[in-house]
Amino acid sequence: MNLAKILARKAQSCGDKRAILFETTAFTYAEVDEQIERYASMLKALGVAPGDRVALQLPKRMEFIFLELAVMSVGGVVLPLNADYKADELHYFLSDSGSSLLITDLLRFERCKSILVMFSDLEIILVDNVGSRGCLILQETLTRGDKDFKRKYPSGGDDPAMIIYTSGTTGRSKGAVLSHRNLIANMEALHAVWEWSDKDVLLHVLPLFHVHGLFLALHGGLYAGASIIMHDRFDPPRTWQAIQSHKCTLLMGVPTIYKRLIQQWDLLNPKPDLSSMRVFISGSAPLLENLFNRFEDKTGFRILERYGMTEAGMIASNPIQAERRKARSVGYPLPGTDVRIVSDNRIDVEAGQVGEVWIRGDSVFKGYWKMPEKTAESFDVEWFKTGDLGYQDPEDANRLYLVGRSKELIISGGYNVYPKEIEDVLETHEAVKEAAVVGVPDEDFGEKVVAFVALGEKVNVSPEELIRHCKDRLASYKCPKHIVKIDALPRNAMGKLQKNVLQKAFGESCQS
Repeated sequence: MNLAKILARKAQSCGDKRAILFETTAFTYAEVDEQIERYASMLKALGVAPGDRVALQLPKRMEFIFLELAVMSVGGVVLPLNADYKADELHYFLSDSGSSLLITDLLRFERCKSILVMFSDLEIILVDNVGSRGCLILQETLTRGDKDFKRKYPSGGDDPAMIIYTSGTTGRSKGAVLSHRNLIANMEALHAVWEWSDKDVLLHVLPLFHVHGLFLALHGGLYAGASIIMHDRFDPPRTWQAIQSHKCTLLMGVPTIYKRLIQQWDLLNPKPDLSSMRVFISGSAPLLENLFNRFEDKTGFRILERYGMTEAGMIASNPIQAERRKARSVGYPLPGTDVRIVSDNRIDVEAGQVGEVWIRGDSVFKGYWKMPEKTAESFDVEWFKTGDLGYQDPEDANRLYLVGRSKELIISGGYNVYPKEIEDVLETHEAVKEAAVVGVPDEDFGEKVVAFVALGEKVNVSPEELIRHCKDRLASYKCPKHIVKIDALPRNAMGKLQKNVLQKAFGESCQS
């Protein structure tokens, strides 16, 4: 089955129900479906064939939604790109993917024009009503479509639907090839686990180029027949106001979003009415225990944390029942997804022990675009090696906990040190807002533990006190040898911590 076809069927059954309110403009399910067919007709007239890669580099706007599903409707492969990518980044993604069509806006075209002229076979469409030399204008190009065109959905099943480039910290970004089967299996599993329904009202404040905002939020909402209130960007006071005024039932966010919502909550008087809300969902980065607790203390809602990655969509989720959610845990594997915890010698560890998380299931991708060696390295027969370290609690139905990335494991003096364990301890100190622990080369120990901490406002604490705080709670070999105070931890657009930036900064400071 083709993902766009499934969502088209849902649209046809929902008809005149409001599908999306984008800022102040509303679209019914029928109107969204009509636009997708119109855009698909344009792509067909431009010669987009099954398997062709179509790159979308756009800010959050309705055209992105129409185009993404229109590309799948004609059998093309969608390449969603961060709207902030600069020229060198865009050059790599376009050349590596072999995209035949780029759809962007004038601002981004002008910013990257120096490299776009190098692609002689690349067609470029601008969504603005003004053009640039060598580019097509979207509204004019839409008139090329056949008015009698009907979508045929020539791809489906294991055919590629999308290529999402991973934000790896080392080496070249890898293009994860996701099939229609992958996307559909994940969408259906989450529909069941999160008990989506056509009565839901989703507040959408995430980017559309990312798995979180695109697969989970947009596809999930449309598949459920829900109404989606879509803001072009996240704004804390507006988010609280929208939940109340639109009687929203779901919000999906990253930890940074929830942190800012809590900061805004303290400034609000009166507090917003949250009686319509069903669940707040967090992902894309670890949710700190103190934030989990603070959010519940302030709002009465216990955040639902889930675990996913580009290569597999969502892997695990805390239960929809609030009383069964736990801080620091990502819950249980989704239906159709199997999880193993594996040692370095590829043998399952004893229950409760830390190992690498391996997964299999219909939502797991088949490989990286044009990287057979990387694909082979990432799989053990049918099992995908996530690179995440975790353990399952045998006394809680094998509930899954993550302790960090395998590449972040610190081996100091022959002992394994898991950064998250130290970060959790540091964050119990009243002065510490958040912490990140990395390993840096050391002649005596091989690696030594270094912690970066961001402190709360108007508080201060010495590095020596924080080290003592750790020594009171951890074995000495786990405790940081150095603590560096910084204003804020470096994060990417989706709130993922960039530890490689910290390692580099510490190395440069030692050399200077």
